[in-house]
Amino acid sequence: MKISRKPEWLKIQLPKTNEYKALNDLIVKNNLHTICTSGKCPNMGECWAAGTATFMILGDICTRGCKFCNVTTGKPLAPDADEPQKLAEAIRFLKLKHAVITSVDRDDLEDGGANHWAKTIRKIREVNPNITIETLIPDFDGKHHLLDIVAESKPDIISHNLETVERLTNQVRTKAQYRTSLETLRYLDSIGVTTKSGIMLGLGETKEEILQTMDDLLNVNCHIMTIGQYLQPSPKNLPVERYVTPEEFNELKQIGLQKGFRFVESGPLVRSSYHAEKHL
Repeated sequence: MKISRKPEWLKIQLPKTNEYKALNDLIVKNNLHTICTSGKCPNMGECWAAGTATFMILGDICTRGCKFCNVTTGKPLAPDADEPQKLAEAIRFLKLKHAVITSVDRDDLEDGGANHWAKTIRKIREVNPNITIETLIPDFDGKHHLLDIVAESKPDIISHNLETVERLTNQVRTKAQYRTSLETLRYLDSIGVTTKSGIMLGLGETKEEILQTMDDLLNVNCHIMTIGQYLQPSPKNLPVERYVTPEEFNELKQIGLQKGFRFVESGPLVRSSYHAEKHL
């Protein structure tokens, strides 16, 4: 299916800066992965200038095949035991102030990758004692003991995205379920973790469904939310149903703040880690 033509407000130029080259060289040298580069994130230059970058651990092959995502689906390689050290050293070299860590889903592993997550977070702190860390985690099938493993490594924020409204979840995601994601956020809050979540617009949701999603997040004490435009990454992914205007995004931000969110990042180019350093 042909990808829809983007409106003017979504046309951006990727940065060609010294920071971009330095990070890209480091990624290649150490076989690291970032969502910034692999996803061609439009906010890359702004985030790197603020001392923030988003790294992806546990490889670049996912065991799930969500319809919005362009990450390769298949049988992943075994986790790289040296990855925590290499990532920690890369963060130190780049003098980052805030690191966002995400991962592919690893349903092939008994612990879903939770112990690798914990080792990575602890090693990053050991090598970079002054850094703040946000983790954007999978749902770990909602298993509390696996969420405990990640939480006990003490990231500053744990983020888990709903991705879309409840009605569209089965069309947009594969194994992940809306209610499981809400329970994941509820449980993390119950053990004292600061939580965060995000959704994409333009997949066919209604305004009423967006507002219900806001209420659902507030009901599990999640008070940080990101709202961005879904962009079809390849012809095999879901098509864009609608491009939401900047004015509509701003209206949703104001509504969210009025409802009780502490932070709402809402805009066409907003992604999960956008302004992540400010959410602490």
